[in-house]
Amino acid sequence: DSPSRRVPPTIWALLCGTFLVRAAGFTYPFLSYRLKQLNLSTSTISHALAAFGLGWFFGQLVCGWLADRIGRRTTLIGAMSVAAVVLPLLAHLGSTFAVLVTAVIAGAVYDAPRPIVSASITELIPSEEGRARINGWRHFAVNIAAAFTGFAGGMLAGVVGVAPLIWANAIACASFVLIALRYLDADRPGPRAATARAEYRAALGDIRLWLLILASLAALVCAAGMFCALPLLMTDDGLSATAYGWTQLTNVAAVVTLSPLLTPWLSRRAAAAPMFLPFAASALILGAGMAIAGLASTTIGYSLAVALLVPGEIIIFIAAGNLLDHLAPADARGLYAGIWGSTLAIAVILAPLLTGWALDQGGDILAAAAAFVSGLLGATLTFPLAALMHRQPPVLRSEPFPQPTG
Repeated sequence: DSPSRRVPPTIWALLCGTFLVRAAGFTYPFLSYRLKQLNLSTSTISHALAAFGLGWFFGQLVCGWLADRIGRRTTLIGAMSVAAVVLPLLAHLGSTFAVLVTAVIAGAVYDAPRPIVSASITELIPSEEGRARINGWRHFAVNIAAAFTGFAGGMLAGVVGVAPLIWANAIACASFVLIALRYLDADRPGPRAATARAEYRAALGDIRLWLLILASLAALVCAAGMFCALPLLMTDDGLSATAYGWTQLTNVAAVVTLSPLLTPWLSRRAAAAPMFLPFAASALILGAGMAIAGLASTTIGYSLAVALLVPGEIIIFIAAGNLLDHLAPADARGLYAGIWGSTLAIAVILAPLLTGWALDQGGDILAAAAAFVSGLLGATLTFPLAALMHRQPPVLRSEPFPQPTG
C-alpha cells in the first residue's frame, strides 16, 4: 500500500476496541427485555430507555470536550473503566428510581469511544477519501458487531437470561481499557481553559453545524429505531427477543452484502465534493425503512424493514462524517465530533419516546407515519445546509481555530 493508504496502529487499536465493545454491546438493545422482567409498564420502560439516551447525550459532549482538553487516551480509559463498573448494576437493580439513575450514568459511557475515534481518524488520516474509506470500514465493523449483538443476544437471552449479557458488555469495556493502555500514544497537553471556552462558543455559534445536527437528528431517529424502537414495536406485536435476534441476522446479511459495494463508491464521492445528496438520500431511505417497520407485524416483515434500513445507515454515517470534516477546525475535532455524536444520543432518547407515543395514540399507522416524516425532514434540511456551506468555504486544516466575534 502507498503511505497515504496505510492505517496507523492507533487507528487499528481504536477500531478493534470499538468492534469489541459493540459486538458485546448487549446492554441497551436488551434493556427493555430486562426491564420487562420487573413487570414495568411500556411507558416506564420507554422512560428508562430515554434516561439511558439522556446520559448518552451528555456523555458525547463531555467525552468530545475531554478528548481535546485532557487527551484521547485518558478520556477513553476513564470512560471505559466507569462502564465496566456501572453496566452490571443494570443487570441486578430492581428499584425503578435506581434503574433510572444508573441508566443515565451507563448511557454516558456506553458510546464514549465514538467522538474519540472520529477525531482520531480526522487527525491521523490526511485525505478525505482515506477518511471516508476508514469510516466506511469502521461502520461496516460496527454494523456487523451490532448485528451480532442482536442475533447472539436474541438467541442467548432465552437460555441464559439478560443479566449475563450485560456482564459480557462490561467485560468488553474493561478489555478496551487494556487495549488503550497498550496501544494508544501518551496524550499531549490540551488547550487552555480560556481557549476551550472560546472553542465551545464558536462551535455553538456555527449555524452550519446546527443545520447538520438538526438534519442528522431527524434521520438518526430512524436509524436508532433499528435497535431501540424495533424491540418496542416487536414487543407490542407479541414477538419475543428471539424474533428480534432473527431480524439482526438479516442486518448481518445486508451489511456484509452492501458495505463492500457502497464503501468504495462513497470514498470516491467524498474525495470529489461534500456529500450533501448522499446524506439526503440516506435520510429518505431511513424514514422509509422505519415506516415499513411500523406497519410490520411478523418477523419476516421486520426483517425486510431492517434490510432497507442498512444502506441508509451505511451512507449517513460516512456522509455526515464527510460534512463534519468540512466544518470542524483542527483544534476542535473532538469537540465537533462529540457535539455531532450527541445527535445519535438525542435520537436514542426520541426514538423510543416517539414510538411509544405513536403506538399509544394511533397504533402502527401513526408509528409508520412519524418515522417517514422524520426521515423526510432530515433530507429537507440538507438543502439549506448545502447552500450555506457553498457560501461559507470550509475551515482550512492549517488555520488556527477562529476566535468568536462580538
